[in-house]
Amino acid sequence: MSPNLRKRERNQQATMSEKAGRLVGLYEDDVRVRYEAKTGHEYLREVASFLSWLENRGVTLALARTEDVLSYQSFLYAQRKPNGKPYSSGNLKNRIKALKSFFRFLYRRRYLLHDPAASVDYPRSERRLPRVILTREEARKILEAPDPMTVTGLRDRAILETFYATGIRAGELSNLTPDDVDTEERVLRIVLGKGRRDRRVPLTRAAAEALDLYLAKARAKLVRREKRFLFLQNRGSRMDSSTLNRIVRQWAAAARVKKRVTCHVFRHSVATHLLKGRADIRHIQALLGHASLATTQRYTHVELQDLQKVIRRAHPRGR
Repeated sequence: MSPNLRKRERNQQATMSEKAGRLVGLYEDDVRVRYEAKTGHEYLREVASFLSWLENRGVTLALARTEDVLSYQSFLYAQRKPNGKPYSSGNLKNRIKALKSFFRFLYRRRYLLHDPAASVDYPRSERRLPRVILTREEARKILEAPDPMTVTGLRDRAILETFYATGIRAGELSNLTPDDVDTEERVLRIVLGKGRRDRRVPLTRAAAEALDLYLAKARAKLVRREKRFLFLQNRGSRMDSSTLNRIVRQWAAAARVKKRVTCHVFRHSVATHLLKGRADIRHIQALLGHASLATTQRYTHVELQDLQKVIRRAHPRGR
């Protein structure tokens, strides 16, 4: 190949790369509006990974076909975690979902003449049951573990009671503001939760009282520059999911609960306890903010497992 031809090819590749970069930038603006921050970040990361994979194969974004997306899907299936285990079907589904979102955006805005990901199917998700569920006694011990005579104890008790009352996600809890709490009406407002949906959920009396005490006696002592968010770290910054999980683990250990307890374990536990208390599954769906009833129905399988254990133990022919 002549030097001039090689130079012209490099220039063409640079131009196509710049065009792909501009399209990703436009998609990024759309993502910021349509998705919550965490989801948007994951989608953009997956799009960048796919474009890098395409580039290594010598394929431009404009020429990407359904066969390329399917080949990338096979590439993802073959990947393994550092421990050698395959990624879950849920992880793979989310990665394909990111590509579908990206190509749908480009096609609808007429940046592409066709959508190569439209006909690509998601991997079939396995129905995984919650692995760790707290008993009511374990939950009570954890809730009562923080010292109510300290600022952090009041804060952590309010956090734990809110988790157990509402089944709120860690990311949703970290985004709460004082205006989202109505302890008189015992209502919590969750703004732009998962799927960018708002919902209002009831608070238990214990949760409302814990929040009242935190707001009256503790929060002002944690406020520094950050004043917007309800729950603040010791130095006044906003709580994040890793800090919330550390707090939950700390008080589970203090309560001598041997299970591996996380924020999400409280979410699983409140759903299971409500179901055992004969709450309607659609009410549980509304509390947890599940878009699909099928997601909530997995807790009925947890209850069925408990029933099966009882039958095996107590029924004359159970064994």
